[in-house]
Amino acid sequence: MSHNTFGHLFRVTTFGESHGPALGCVVDGCPPGIELTEADIQPFLDKRRPGQSKYTTQRQEKDQVKILSGTFEGKTTGTSIGLLIENTDQRSKDYGEIKDKYRPGHADYTYDAKYGFRDYRGGGRSSARETAMRVAAGAVARKVLPPEIVIKGGLIRMGDKAVPDDVRDWDAVDNNPFFAPDTATAEEFAGYLDGIRKKGSSVGAVIEVIASGVPAGWGAPVYGKLDAELALAMMSINAVKGVEIGAGMDAAKLTGEENADEMRFDADGKPEFTSNNNGGVLGGISTGQDVVVRFSVKPTSSILTPRATIDKNGKETEIVTKGRHDPCVGIRAVPIGEAMMACVLADQFLRHRGQCG
Repeated sequence: MSHNTFGHLFRVTTFGESHGPALGCVVDGCPPGIELTEADIQPFLDKRRPGQSKYTTQRQEKDQVKILSGTFEGKTTGTSIGLLIENTDQRSKDYGEIKDKYRPGHADYTYDAKYGFRDYRGGGRSSARETAMRVAAGAVARKVLPPEIVIKGGLIRMGDKAVPDDVRDWDAVDNNPFFAPDTATAEEFAGYLDGIRKKGSSVGAVIEVIASGVPAGWGAPVYGKLDAELALAMMSINAVKGVEIGAGMDAAKLTGEENADEMRFDADGKPEFTSNNNGGVLGGISTGQDVVVRFSVKPTSSILTPRATIDKNGKETEIVTKGRHDPCVGIRAVPIGEAMMACVLADQFLRHRGQCG
């Protein structure tokens, strides 16, 4: 299987399956001399880890990361960094009854169509379990980035419930199980998702990720656009069906006067913008404003409601997906989105430094 690597100068290759013995990744391009230990990576994995509340899958994985290579005496050596997480709570028997059936909304059919066979245990390589390694790589990327760059993400919509556009309390994100940047909305999410969870169903979500402190000038015209690479990174996350930068799709509702991010000089004589409809990117290059990305995640396809499907023997049938699944995969997508933002920015930082000094 090809295409397991992303990035240019900061490159990440992941490996492993949902029910295999372990997951891993190799991070290439990390500069030498950066302080890096497992303790720098683990907090981000703990944020993504399953089984932390009744609103996520009850699979119990500690997601303890091991650094296998690329560091010496607590600092990066400039060589490839190998990271490993062992799988410890697989229940492959949960999938035995449906191994010949294609789960609607999953990649079962397309994997079979492409490769001629598939790992039916939790989706194998197509499982969101793979994203644990993206989060680990994102922790390394944060160490590469200048310290003034701050990345924060939050779940801003769940089904028809949403955080108001004018409310972003980022201090609230780590104080509720939904990573919502608003305590009041998080309480609404709780009751709303309880009802969906008890029905054995699922619901979609929208996640917003913001990077502040990004200087003007990162990115490149045409094929190296910062916003294009962010869109690709977010779109590569499991279950993501839409990505927008800044005003995004709502820009179609604006006039030229409304959409224009007008410019002035601040008190120190530095350029500043009166708005940020372009999400901190113009012509594929960062403006110095916050880089703002949002992505939508579809409802979990593994639900208890019987659905019509077909099997690999050419028969029409029904399927009920048992096992342990997230009623809203968007919750744990928050740290994944943050990690992908970090990886793209680290890559763009190194590329900018390489070309422009």
